Amino acid sequence: MKLSKIAEILQAEVLYGEELDRIEIERACGSDLMSDVLCQSMQGSLLLTGLTNPQVVRTAEMSENSAICFVRGKRPPAETMDLARKNDIPLLLSTFSMYLACGKLYTAGLLSCDEA
Repeated sequence: MKLSKIAEILQAEVLYGEELDRIEIERACGSDLMSDVLCQSMQGSLLLTGLTNPQVVRTAEMSENSAICFVRGKRPPAETMDLARKNDIPLLLSTFSMYLACGKLYTAGLLSCDEA
């Protein structure tokens, strides 16, 4: 699924990233525990989280996530935004809860990172 379609489904604001139509997302992982993200995430996936600290971007980079979506309307600080720009990781912001955001994406056909 194109990242632009995901942004539409989640009614998300694009905080950083251009050409969302060129980014293909195959799976999503929703977690506020970065240790879980490191265990579950797959290359080319979307990370949904309510955490906004720079460690989220570092974790996404290590686990090869293609993009991050902050849920619950949580806006990241400048330091997190700067690190995402440096690593060219698109950032989205949705006001939906984690549960609702993940449910909407699953209903739209996006697989979970823990599905084979």
